[in-house]
Amino acid sequence: MQKITINAGFTCPNRDGTKGRGGCSYCNNQSFNPAFASSSKSVTQQIEDGIRFFSRKYPQMRYLAYFQAYTNTHGSFEKIRSIYEEALAHPLVDGIIIGTRPDCMPDELLDYLSELNRQHFVLVEYGAESSHDSTLDLVNRCHHWSDTVDAVNRTAQVNIHVGLHFILGLPGETDEMILQTLKRAALLPIEIIKLHQLQIIKGTRMAKDYEEHLYPIRQFTVEEYIELCCKIIDIVPKRISIERFVSQSPDDLLISPRWGLKNYQFSALLNRRLCEIHQDLRQK
Repeated sequence: MQKITINAGFTCPNRDGTKGRGGCSYCNNQSFNPAFASSSKSVTQQIEDGIRFFSRKYPQMRYLAYFQAYTNTHGSFEKIRSIYEEALAHPLVDGIIIGTRPDCMPDELLDYLSELNRQHFVLVEYGAESSHDSTLDLVNRCHHWSDTVDAVNRTAQVNIHVGLHFILGLPGETDEMILQTLKRAALLPIEIIKLHQLQIIKGTRMAKDYEEHLYPIRQFTVEEYIELCCKIIDIVPKRISIERFVSQSPDDLLISPRWGLKNYQFSALLNRRLCEIHQDLRQK
């Protein structure tokens, strides 16, 4: 089963004035959208392009349509429903994954997704980023941790799969604050956690703040980040899958940190460190 990233042309309430202007200070959506995910194409065309890309290596693959860019529950109910149903109408698509904000899940849409979930796989990924309101205010998220708790609980109550996304290393956050966020997340009825390191991306407000040294922004070394990931693995209950630890932005957009590692190379280093820790514990 393979995710196909879809850019359905949604915007964000933190950009269009509904909640704020300018977006989150670290955000540049170009940093994680593949070439075939373009809002100039229909949802069906993006799925076809994604299938052509992946099927060369995995010809028997089936797919999940992953609505990733911006806030995919922000818009009229009719538009949202038509976009989801267009994706699900494709014969090789078995479900949808919806990336959104915790303050953008109206009850009407949640009821619809609950009905959809009876026939198709539906997962909602909420971008929480941190559990610390001071951090969320600093990066201009325009929502708080209480919004995340409310959205997760309402989504789980109607039996929809739900996950959370966090960024590690946001300005002002210590390892202790990051681990506190993961401990708080582990108390919620979630099934998936996605993590990645803070990346300073060209064209963002944070990149400008970084260049002007307006506030300290921690830049993990690979070794420091691996140690943090090991501590997180120890905290997160086994019922929750950790789907990702790192992200790799395009080289022409990335300012820092420039680790020079592919994702699979980082995974190998993390696995090696976990084996070392396990071996040390056995010897003790």
